[in-house]
Amino acid sequence: MNIALIGYGKMGQAIEAIALQRGHHIVLKVTIDNTDDNTVENIRKADVAIEFTGPDSAFENINKCFEAATPVVSGSTGWLNRYEEAVRNCNALGGALLYASNFSIGVNIFFEVNKKLARLMATQKEYDVSIEETHHTQKKDAPSGTAITLAEQILAVNAFKDQWVNTESNTNSDLQIISKRIDPAPGTHRIQYHSNTDDIEIIHTAHNRSGFALGAVLGAEFLYRKKGVFSMSDVLGLS
Repeated sequence: MNIALIGYGKMGQAIEAIALQRGHHIVLKVTIDNTDDNTVENIRKADVAIEFTGPDSAFENINKCFEAATPVVSGSTGWLNRYEEAVRNCNALGGALLYASNFSIGVNIFFEVNKKLARLMATQKEYDVSIEETHHTQKKDAPSGTAITLAEQILAVNAFKDQWVNTESNTNSDLQIISKRIDPAPGTHRIQYHSNTDDIEIIHTAHNRSGFALGAVLGAEFLYRKKGVFSMSDVLGLS
């Protein structure tokens, strides 16, 4: 399979290593130094594009892939205010999109555990729930996309929380997400349910980027020759 890497930072390099190990070929690498190569014509040379850039460029990059009729796997965060627009564009152009806030297999299982625990705790008003996420200092967005996904899963079933906030809050209806930026820290997410009698916690800690990179490549292998909008739940058969 021929892969275009749109975004070639530390994550892009880790994805390249995994892709080559699995017998794929990299036909395009877009970095901050060769953005002129990020064209529809060049993207067309790939069977699948893997896009890991930033909040300001992700939406445009994804739409270029739709124009090129190249399926795109995106792990960029901070742009989801335009996600529904991207879905409409994908469907209108007959494209393929697989977006995930986190491609780690472990994290996607963690999402399922979080949903199950959230349902179990939804009626237990004596427990307050909060989220803490820790990443390296170079991470541009806060809270992390993974933390937002976790928060939205909780909000979907918890009648006592109305919204998530990225700060400490004394308002009972706020779901707190506390973001910490510490080096070195590939990523830790902690969900805590606290009461006067006990605490319940679930934690996921990444040790390196290889789990994220493998998930992205698995996503690309899944998306090859498909059309439509998918998630990692589809890739891993969790939905």
